[in-house]
Amino acid sequence: MINPFQVGDTKLFTRKVREEDRAAFDTGEVHALYSTFALGRDAEWVCRLFVLDMKEPDEEGIGTYLHVNHHSPAFAGQEVVFTGTLKAVNGHEVIGTFEARVGNRLVASGETGQKILKKEKINRLMNQFKP
Repeated sequence: MINPFQVGDTKLFTRKVREEDRAAFDTGEVHALYSTFALGRDAEWVCRLFVLDMKEPDEEGIGTYLHVNHHSPAFAGQEVVFTGTLKAVNGHEVIGTFEARVGNRLVASGETGQKILKKEKINRLMNQFKP
């Protein structure tokens, strides 16, 4: 693992909200807004951008947690700009915070954690739980 970053460094990602990002479950659509779980996916991605620059070819990142505070709605077609900020690197764990905005309006904020591990170790751990 390499770390070319300093705490406080940022990464950006923009998501144009798509129809498939709306809140829907097996029982049907809840509402025609950017769902919290789609926000979570994209929040994890903006913070993973750090991991992609930190991992060695024989390593991979694996999520450890995701915390999303959903503050306001975003509609299909709107552009949501995610800013990921490196909060900490604790050994092989990368902690990032994020904000998602439509213009100046805060849509979501939160924190993610990912560990960078050897691919071989991840495979060994996954094999322990195979049915």
